[in-house]
Amino acid sequence: MMTITVKNKTPLVVPRAIRRRAGFKGGEELEFKASGGVITIRPKVSVADKEYTPAQRKIIDARLKKALAEVKNGHTAGPFNTADEMIASIKRELTKRTGKTSKPPP
Repeated sequence: MMTITVKNKTPLVVPRAIRRRAGFKGGEELEFKASGGVITIRPKVSVADKEYTPAQRKIIDARLKKALAEVKNGHTAGPFNTADEMIASIKRELTKRTGKTSKPPP
């Protein structure tokens, strides 16, 4: 624990030792909450970080990296003028990959 004196017209500064103990890093966004004379400071967590586990985030990041590499290498489709053009392109790609033609559903 550390004690500091709050002064008028002087910003409240969290001492470096406290920031280090809390694990705050330079450039990190923090959230402040004040209630009943207590100020709570915590790292701002992005929505994606709340939504996915670290293992899931690792898989997502790897897939995004692969997709960006494909785009850089020119492996893209479109643009298409109509949905029918897009569907025809998808069917051609499926035929190339599988060697089978797709049949419409019954």
